[in-house]
Amino acid sequence: MLTGAALYAGPLSTLVGRRELVRTLHVYAGLGLPLPLLAGVLLRSGRQLRADLRTLNRWIPDDFRWLRTRGRDPRVRLGKFNPGQKLNATFIGAVIVVMLATGSIMHWFGPFPNDWRTGATFVHDWFAIALFFVVLGHIWIALADPVALRGMTGGSVTGAWARTHRPRWYDEVTGVNGGTGVNGVNTASDATTDDHARAEVAPGDR
Repeated sequence: MLTGAALYAGPLSTLVGRRELVRTLHVYAGLGLPLPLLAGVLLRSGRQLRADLRTLNRWIPDDFRWLRTRGRDPRVRLGKFNPGQKLNATFIGAVIVVMLATGSIMHWFGPFPNDWRTGATFVHDWFAIALFFVVLGHIWIALADPVALRGMTGGSVTGAWARTHRPRWYDEVTGVNGGTGVNGVNTASDATTDDHARAEVAPGDR
């Protein structure tokens, strides 16, 4: 994103300079973008990532109810990822594919006709702008929820947060099968402490 901005934003391009170096960095950064995800999917150590991807691809009725009511229905009981995160994961996956395809056409333009190159530039630029705002929005949302932010950086969230925001996931992780109260918070005995009920969060839960 930074190298792309330095290439396309006039004032920033002038400030940074060394356009050819920035272009090279941009190309290699783009080519390397899917590698961590592919490694996580293919390697044995990526078991949790593969499980998360299956979860992100699985929609339940409460997800649609959450979308219809904009998260205001107290009966909704979410799993590990909320519908916004599931939509974002789909968007990011599509962005990676589209940016790689259009960027390749723009960089290795020889075999492609002019209209392909023009179309690739148009799509690449607009997807980049959309991605920029999605990332900024994501950072803003993360900063507004310190517990979730600690989950992204440290790998876990408190049981209290999980009970409140992801009650279905909390039940899956802890094996708690008590009743539910307001906002789907589990009202089973609080004898299970937050330390005992810390739920592991994959780094991709953002």
